[in-house]
Amino acid sequence: MARRPVAWVAAIVLFVEAIGIALLNWFLGVVVDRQDMSLAGLDSNMMSVSSKVGGLVFGLYFALCGVAALLVAVRDRAPGLFGRILLISAAVVHGLLGAFTVGLVGWGAFVFMMVALGLIVFTLLAFDRGAGPADAAPGDGAGGKGGNGGTDGDANGDTNGDMNGGANGGTGGSPVTAPPTPSAS
Repeated sequence: MARRPVAWVAAIVLFVEAIGIALLNWFLGVVVDRQDMSLAGLDSNMMSVSSKVGGLVFGLYFALCGVAALLVAVRDRAPGLFGRILLISAAVVHGLLGAFTVGLVGWGAFVFMMVALGLIVFTLLAFDRGAGPADAAPGDGAGGKGGNGGTDGDANGDTNGDMNGGANGGTGGSPVTAPPTPSAS
């Protein structure tokens, strides 16, 4: 399946963006400082420092999002709550940046932002929280859905396979049967 390579590519793109955003804002801060420019009477030194700090903050944010995507790729499973929040916020940021860049920078930047957005969204949607190759099938002797396969007769797994899985790795409860087929009479 192609979900791991997409997560790897998403992580790489986010790391490249982190470096690019940090360097771009640092460069803009240096330009403002060397030109001794002022915008509506604002202190040029304050504008320079705030551009550099903003670049570092957004660079660290995108790097953290890249780490979340990298962990998804390495572990081959869905991100945790914090990683999911980071990746969703990165998707929203890329959607907004794409909307702004189409008018300010051009269609090439818009396409890049939309590709990054697609990679992030695919990474989020391709890894279902309930399934994955590392998950074991029910009845594999591991104690079922959270049971420990014990024989002590309590909710941690009794010998009949009730509740949370028993000694034979049952999934607990009664088996699910198909509904009766309707008759033609």
